Amino acid sequence: MPRGRYALHDPHDHTPLAEEHFQCAPGPTGWRYVARRTTPTGEHTGSVDLTLDDLGRPLRLELHAGSWQVRGAALDGVTWVRTDPTGAHATEGTVRAHAFTGTSPAFLVATARLLRLTPSAAATRVRLVALTDPVLAPRTVDQSWALVDSEAHATDNGPLTVDTYQVTTLDTGEQHSVHIAGDVVLSAPGIELEDLESPPSTFA
Repeated sequence: MPRGRYALHDPHDHTPLAEEHFQCAPGPTGWRYVARRTTPTGEHTGSVDLTLDDLGRPLRLELHAGSWQVRGAALDGVTWVRTDPTGAHATEGTVRAHAFTGTSPAFLVATARLLRLTPSAAATRVRLVALTDPVLAPRTVDQSWALVDSEAHATDNGPLTVDTYQVTTLDTGEQHSVHIAGDVVLSAPGIELEDLESPPSTFA
């Protein structure tokens, strides 16, 4: 069961934004990721709880950021309920999308798991509902994912396969690379793996 810490920063000016203390593991239904968010000085700011099924679809999502909360799942696309800071008004949404995304590294692992790309495959288009900090407001984004490299690296615990994805945001044309080993993101824009207590899990 991987357990560790990601450092999250602004991808443009590298201003530190948060740390995400996580643990994740494959399970009987698929994969689960839980994490708590803190400021760089250690103050609690939110949490992530994401469970995928065997096909990589979101069985259950619960996000907290400040006083905001979102609960969601795959249902007629993806469906969610977003609660405001007072708790008095909840809004519901449903979009014909494949999954959720956001600032947590968990969403990159989830999208890669959902698409299951091979290095020889063409880029695949995916529609996602982005829930972004600080208020978890939903917006629909279209991306293109391609697996451009898959390389095994020798480690003390045996070979570790690192997959490199090229991700393109289709409405802007912006491209970036995402490096994933098993169920752990090694690096991506705004994300650095700072600490890992055990090797990444591998999916069957």
